[in-house]
This record gives sequence, C-alpha cells and structure tokens, in this order.
Amino acid sequence: MSRYGFRGLAAGRRLLLEVAVIGAAAMAIGLTVNYGMVMNAFSGKTVATPVVSPSQPEEVRFPDPVEMDEVRELLVDGALLIDARHQDDYRKAHIAGAVSLPLGTITEQLASFQAQVAKDRTLVAYCNGFGCPDSFDLGIILLKNGFQDVLVFEGGFPEWRDAGLPIEGEGQ
Repeated sequence: MSRYGFRGLAAGRRLLLEVAVIGAAAMAIGLTVNYGMVMNAFSGKTVATPVVSPSQPEEVRFPDPVEMDEVRELLVDGALLIDARHQDDYRKAHIAGAVSLPLGTITEQLASFQAQVAKDRTLVAYCNGFGCPDSFDLGIILLKNGFQDVLVFEGGFPEWRDAGLPIEGEGQ
C-alpha cells in the first residue's frame, strides 16, 4: 500500500460523491426554475425570447405560437391563414382558404399584401411544420411592417393535413 493507503482512496470516493450530489442538486434547481420551458420543449413547442441589438434599440416583437385547435377557432372569428412556403408547395396543396405569401418573395409581394389586408386583422402564418422557420420569420417581418396581430401555427401544413382537415391544391 502507498503512504496514504486506504485514506487516499476513501477521500477520492468521497470527492466523487460530493461532485455527484452537487451536480444533481444543480440539475434539480435548474429544472425547477425552468419547468415551463422544459415542458414546452418536450411537447414540441417553442418559447421565443426577444433579443434587442444595441445597434437597433427599437422594440423587437415576435409572433406568438398557436396550436391547431386555436387556429380553427381563429378562422371562425375571421383570421387569415398565410402560407409562407414556396409557391410550388402552395400550388400542390395548402390549407383551405390560405393565401400564399412565400418568405422568399416577401420583398416583392409585401406592398400588395399591405394594400389588400387590414393591419388589425389576425394573421396566422404557417409553413412545413416544427422544423420550418419560414412562418416565424415571415411573422416578424409582418409585425415590423405594422400588422398588429400575427401568430404562427408551428405544426403547419403537415399537422393540418395529417389531422384530415380541409386542404386545397392541384394534388387534391
């Protein structure tokens, strides 16, 4: 046995145990403080946190996410669905009643859209589901351009189609 014998081995084990206990306590505190965010992440929802750049001190607004049941209620109340996907995808199939406003052509189409749609109308943007950021990015642009009530249906076209709800397009 070495000079330190069993005492050195016991001290090493004790140190590892203390590190494990402190790590577990930190994880428990972190999960407790961020419970809502963690549960949203596990259910596929996102939580937008505005970041304001020092070079752009104006308020940054993000569109709020909505789920399919909320979208259906909003449509009854007169909301406008906006398909942020590419024109070809829209032509093939889209949510019934949606208008096409692809993120890729927003610069060319924004003035026309602003002339046709009231700034206070509820807008619900969607694209190709949870992995698609186009509807969120389009929502930010619409908010920056004066539209007051912009929401994002994160489940998008795939969730709507898979639920068997009405769709339109050439592929139908």
